[in-house]
Amino acid sequence: MDIFENIRIAVFSIKTNLMRSLLTMLGIIIGVASVIAIITVGQGGRDYIVGMIKDMGASCVQFTVDTSVASKSDYVTEKDIEALRNLESVEYVSPMNMTMGTMESRTTSGMAMVMGGSHELGKMLNMTPKYGRFPTNEEGANGKMVAVIDPMSAYTFFGKENAVGESITLNALTGTTLTFKIVGVVDMTAMMGSSEDMALMMEQSQDMMTMTGGMLIIPSTIVADLNGNPGAYESLYLSAVNESELDSVGESAVKLMKVRHNNADRDLYNYVNMATYIDLLNTVINVFTIFIAAVSAISLIVGGIGVMNIMLVSVTERTREIGIRKALGAKTRTIMFQFLTESVILCLIGGLVGMALGVGGAMLVSYVMKIPIAIHFSTIAIAVGFSSAIGIFFGINPARRAAKMLPIEALRRE
Repeated sequence: MDIFENIRIAVFSIKTNLMRSLLTMLGIIIGVASVIAIITVGQGGRDYIVGMIKDMGASCVQFTVDTSVASKSDYVTEKDIEALRNLESVEYVSPMNMTMGTMESRTTSGMAMVMGGSHELGKMLNMTPKYGRFPTNEEGANGKMVAVIDPMSAYTFFGKENAVGESITLNALTGTTLTFKIVGVVDMTAMMGSSEDMALMMEQSQDMMTMTGGMLIIPSTIVADLNGNPGAYESLYLSAVNESELDSVGESAVKLMKVRHNNADRDLYNYVNMATYIDLLNTVINVFTIFIAAVSAISLIVGGIGVMNIMLVSVTERTREIGIRKALGAKTRTIMFQFLTESVILCLIGGLVGMALGVGGAMLVSYVMKIPIAIHFSTIAIAVGFSSAIGIFFGINPARRAAKMLPIEALRRE
């Protein structure tokens, strides 16, 4: 008996007991669907989050001062920044400081998150001007009242995205009031996830649910003044000429600062290679996804046991058929292969249905959560292949039982 005849008989048997076959395949369907959905959504979510972190400056080193033990004289100064720029392996250097307050236009007021940085910060964090430009280093050094705003905030405060040339007033938490001219509208989605998310965060902060909010980027010198630390910074971003030298850049920055501030005996300066966050995140998400997928795969084992159970029932029901076949000269391996084929087809059909449900479920989750999905052929092939392997593994015992029947005993049974 050839394989096509085995397949025909297996399909006929499945159709004859359709409801029983569907219930038998249910465990396989659920297992395959859950594994594919979890791995697909997990990989898509990982790619999305890792992409966001890369856009936030994964090719940078964050240099920080331990403010819990450092004195003001240990902070980074403008002269330190110039010295860091002169390091051979350094491409860009920018302070990174933050403050809060409220900002007002002619028609709107709301919470303000204010970030200070230099012209290089925009390059390191991949902030691309949608309109206008980024403030220059000269404007920062001269304390020019210029600012950059994101498109969502521009629309909120001015009713239009292109707010270049408009003025906005910042009321800092220290009580200082400053008016800035907007010179650029910059897409900050790479940094904040999305402008809408940032605005929502502003609206919800400090129980001010009804207030609007926005974000400004102004020269770091002005933020330092507002924070009461003129010309002093506790955090920097550095990028390397060659990305493979990021750790070397961080180490060089720490050594240079210790020499310039004569505090080598104290552990005040630290650096973090932002790329290490990506490796760590990749590992965590992959382990978590594999663990959840493995738990879901237990249902495949349960489904396999169900297949073995139903095949044993099928062997019992078809005892006389087996006896007749063997009496007519069917070989032991032919009978075994016949029932093994039926077991594999049951699991394969369940795997294909589960594949369709798994991909569909992943697409639904992707749509609801607004994240991309990563459907890899290898994931589908492994899940469906594993379901077929279960058919073989759990089908062997019933198939061997059928194949070892003696013709005379099989024909005696009713």
